[in-house]
Amino acid sequence: MKKTWLLLTLMAFLTGVFGGVSGVQAETHSKSASAKAKISKASSSHKKTKFKTKSKAKKFALKSNRKHAKMSKRHKATHYVQAPLPPLRAMRAISADTLQGNELDLQASAALVVDQKSGEALYAKNIDVPTAIASITKLMTAMVTIDAGLGLNDEIVVNDEDVDRLKGTGSRLALGTRLTREELLHLALIASENRAASALSRAYPGGRPAFVLAMNRKAREIGMKESHFVDSTGLNSANRATASDLVRMVDAAYRYPLIREISSSGSYDISVPGTRVVKVRENGKVRKVYRAVQRHIAFNNTNSLTRNEDWDIGVSKTGYINEAGHCLVMQTRIAEQRVIIVLLDSIGKWGRIGDAQRIRKWLEHDNHVASHHISRKET
Repeated sequence: MKKTWLLLTLMAFLTGVFGGVSGVQAETHSKSASAKAKISKASSSHKKTKFKTKSKAKKFALKSNRKHAKMSKRHKATHYVQAPLPPLRAMRAISADTLQGNELDLQASAALVVDQKSGEALYAKNIDVPTAIASITKLMTAMVTIDAGLGLNDEIVVNDEDVDRLKGTGSRLALGTRLTREELLHLALIASENRAASALSRAYPGGRPAFVLAMNRKAREIGMKESHFVDSTGLNSANRATASDLVRMVDAAYRYPLIREISSSGSYDISVPGTRVVKVRENGKVRKVYRAVQRHIAFNNTNSLTRNEDWDIGVSKTGYINEAGHCLVMQTRIAEQRVIIVLLDSIGKWGRIGDAQRIRKWLEHDNHVASHHISRKET
């Protein structure tokens, strides 16, 4: 009996101890499982956060890439890339075959006609006398602007600094007009707008002084040895060049597809903000109301030959101030021959157009020129 009681007591003790250990283990296991669950939940939450962060970062990167691509595309679209073309050969010395003086009865005081392919002078008159070139200057203005690689879609505001106070010429561009660089190039080359040319030089890195330096540097680069530029418009008579130098400038301008496209266009239109006054009747009374509108302004090319379908013109620019007279330079194709024509100080507004027509007729029908052209082809 005593042994039985001792055995039962021992069993009870052992059961309590192992039951406590089991309970502790169960509790520990429960806590461990709870901790693991929390860790798992935290890990899951961290993974979700990390995934969301990665997802957001990825979306941001994609958005940034798309934005960069758009900006890159826009950047490319607003810049001009010059297409490589073979340069004009060195102009040959006037030969016995070159017509000179008044043989063509031209009105221009100085004139030069050159075969663009060979560089050979076909006609020459006072070609080495430096003279004022007026708005022919704007061809150099266009080249320097394009060479700078500036955005063609960048907007420039015409302001008081662009007003001509030297010659007092007017303009159809009101102060405050906001146009892109490309639009200003169109107006400078087609309509010979002085405010457009002035705004282009003003918006150049370093301003007008840097622009004029670039003009003279460009002149030296293309072989204009007797030329000098002081402004972007040509209003200053100190912008000077010889007919020989201008052939080189026209040939250089011909290397720019954008200049060919613009200067050979017959006309160009722009839209600018404006206001229109409208009369409104209310309650038996009439009052004026100012409404914002878009005004469309048409500009014609100052060289009327660009609107003549009989002419195949690649580059064109006119010029006029009192000191220079009426001037015209062109690259054109006549009788399957690419030629550059320079006419300086022609008499009367239409004198230069008449001179160009006479030169064309001579190149198309004169037997001497035709046979001379054939002999060059054979060689």
